[in-house]
Amino acid sequence: MPLSIVFIGLSITSSWGNGHATTYRSLLRALAARGHELTFLERDVPWYADHRDLPDPDYCRTILYRGLDRLKAGFSGLLREADAVVVGSYVPDGPAVARWALEAANGIAAFYDIDTPVTLAKLDRGECEYLSPDLVPEFDLYLSFTGGPTLRRLEELHGARCARALYCSVDPDEYYPEDLAPDWDLGYLGTYSPDRQPKLDELLIAPARAWPAGRFAVAGPQYPPELAWPGNVARVEHLPPSEHRGFYNRQRFTLNVTRADMVASGWSPSVRLFEAAACGVPIVSDWWPGLDELFEPGTEVLVAAAADEVLALLRELPEERRRAVGQAARRRVLAAHTAAHRAAEFERDIEEARNRKRNQQFTCQLSV
Repeated sequence: MPLSIVFIGLSITSSWGNGHATTYRSLLRALAARGHELTFLERDVPWYADHRDLPDPDYCRTILYRGLDRLKAGFSGLLREADAVVVGSYVPDGPAVARWALEAANGIAAFYDIDTPVTLAKLDRGECEYLSPDLVPEFDLYLSFTGGPTLRRLEELHGARCARALYCSVDPDEYYPEDLAPDWDLGYLGTYSPDRQPKLDELLIAPARAWPAGRFAVAGPQYPPELAWPGNVARVEHLPPSEHRGFYNRQRFTLNVTRADMVASGWSPSVRLFEAAACGVPIVSDWWPGLDELFEPGTEVLVAAAADEVLALLRELPEERRRAVGQAARRRVLAAHTAAHRAAEFERDIEEARNRKRNQQFTCQLSV
């Protein structure tokens, strides 16, 4: 049954400096293909306004709003009529937006956390700018981009009514292998993060320095200007999603490195992991709990912890084996991690929340 769903998220129009946009795009495109009516509300901010690589998605109605007052004045009716309202992490004025959404929504009210380990660390420190502890138990459904033990933590320690994993995904119509001559032996795509940089230094910069004949690339914004890059490391300041596929397909191997909070929580696969795998590019990844439940180490993903391990893979892995790892990862993604899979999971979770809410209302009526 088609649903009317309103998303209030960080951004769908601009992928600059964030992974939210590509996650929302693939999910909403897949939901639209299943017949749902979708609206995306996004705060109009200058840093995204200057980098809109998808200003008007054709699979949902996208509305830019200027500030909290205009959001409340213009869209309370829209939320009342929706079957489901989904508030995302890192939304500006997040706690106030969430309170308004919870008050206005007549249907299911859900929180979609695309940053769960970071969110929980911020809540524990009392400094989360987009969610407050008292709001967590108010949502009918807490969708988490992290699975594993974190879901139990959300329910038992933070009072979430129903915590369910909704991993990132990939659109296989956008990400697939291309027969391109490799420009780089190893590449990395990701926004600068201070807690991720030491791993990037160890697993890409150090190998580049140790192997001057090797070719490397790092694409992504916000890297400090004082960072010293070896001469054999190509830098791309920003790469829009339309160019991701080509970037992956011009690498012999691609690197996946994970933020510290995500490693500590485990079960937090990056959207970049699924994108690269869908392109059939062999992935060299750091290790984190749950990785082996998503990809089989040694067969579908290659794990490295130090520069010499990376160099051994780049220089010694037989070409037949290299290709086989990429092909195996692509098969795994197509079988379990496409946007169509996530859309079906989203529908299931919303229906579960609706049934629970109906049963609770029925029980309350009986008790009266």
